[in-house]
Amino acid sequence: MDWWLALGALAVGIVVGLTGMGGGALMTPMLVLFFGINPLTAVSSDLVAAAVMKPVGSVVHLRRGTVNLKLVGWLCVGSVPAAFCGVLVLKSFGDAAQVQDGVKIALGAALLLSAALLMVRAYLRLVERARTRDGRGEPLPQERPDVAVRPIPTLLLGALGGLIVGMTSVGSGSLIIIGLMLLYPGLKASQLVGTDLVQAVPLVASAAIGHALFGDLDLGVTLPLIVGGVPGAYIGARLSAQLPGGIVRRALAFVLLASALKMFGLSNELTGILLLAVLLIAPVVWMAIRRRHGFPALASVEIRQVREQRRREEQEREQRDAGSGGP
Repeated sequence: MDWWLALGALAVGIVVGLTGMGGGALMTPMLVLFFGINPLTAVSSDLVAAAVMKPVGSVVHLRRGTVNLKLVGWLCVGSVPAAFCGVLVLKSFGDAAQVQDGVKIALGAALLLSAALLMVRAYLRLVERARTRDGRGEPLPQERPDVAVRPIPTLLLGALGGLIVGMTSVGSGSLIIIGLMLLYPGLKASQLVGTDLVQAVPLVASAAIGHALFGDLDLGVTLPLIVGGVPGAYIGARLSAQLPGGIVRRALAFVLLASALKMFGLSNELTGILLLAVLLIAPVVWMAIRRRHGFPALASVEIRQVREQRRREEQEREQRDAGSGGP
């Protein structure tokens, strides 16, 4: 077994556990860019490994009751057949060279979309925090909401996500969860994650079966992914309560963008220029967005303000207890 590959899968698993993002957006580019595995084999092996790993987390969410099974059902109606068809779309590209080129282009597009959706997700969370903090909107529900399922949009979201996952292995943990946030803004974060994770089990299984039959599965690649990915995801989940998730997600978006540019075949020089431009411009834009919604430009300032506010509230509570004759 390739232990370097298992170590890479361990690193990807940790990031997945930290961010909650699907591993395909990182695992497949790692296999292609760092280990020189051809794109179709990378997609096939990653999907089969994911089909083994996905049910573990879904059982936890089912036990906690953070899964909307109606949404899962409608998503699967669209995603399961679409994921299988995604493999057939790849085969329709023609000879082996055309298939590999087609997979690289599709993977690059999916990575670019995933990086953009990470930023969309961060913006939506910022807006939610702003409206609950300053009263510009109704407070977010604190109890599990009984949302009205919208069958057709949900089915179409599942079909689009399934097709992309079947072709690239990317999307089950990024594209679909963003779509759920837009379609059902009343869902709590725990229900979004739980619903997305459970629907991903049959989705990834369908794509994995398709790739096992028609793709280019390599068990020598798949086994190290499972051996490294499972403990990595567990470690990342344990660390997620201690590390700032926002910083990790921004770094992840940057890595996804860099991987996407290389998948499109851009030169190192042009890739470096574009990434440098993003590093210079993106923080300024994000600080402006934060200020527009009533937050300090820097998150560190906000964290310091929150800590000071909590300390003042604690002091006031102690003073009230002392004034009321408490011990």
